[in-house]
Amino acid sequence: MPIDSFDSKILDQLQRDASLSIAKIADRVGLSPTPCWRRIQRLEKEGFIERRVAVLNPEKLDLGLTVFVMIKTDKHNQAWLDRFQAVTQALDEIIEVNRLAGEYDYLLKVITRDNQSFDAFYKRLISRIELSNVTSCFSMEHVKRTHALPLSTGQ
Repeated sequence: MPIDSFDSKILDQLQRDASLSIAKIADRVGLSPTPCWRRIQRLEKEGFIERRVAVLNPEKLDLGLTVFVMIKTDKHNQAWLDRFQAVTQALDEIIEVNRLAGEYDYLLKVITRDNQSFDAFYKRLISRIELSNVTSCFSMEHVKRTHALPLSTGQ
């Protein structure tokens, strides 16, 4: 079922602060609490809301280094892909994996403490899976960091 403007407003409120009460969300989107709650339940059931989580501050947790790891492989078979997925799932420092079109095959977002911990991570990664080329780019500054999807694009 497609979402309407109320659903979109509800999703926007939840993705910005999932701890808001139903009453507060309802007030902000112009609904009464019961219809708002029903909509949230439907949005969860239909998969628009995958889960509700707390967004942690990596610097407060001594995880201040973000590294983007670009990977090339000459292996393009299901066995290698299955192994790659298993390896990346098992390494907690990897918080995002994207398969790419273009010069590189995969882009990993890695969060770790410092250069030494990244080096240890890198050694674990390359010991577990064969890669053709690995290039790492260290983030110098987070200019923008959000998890909010652009529900009102073009406005």
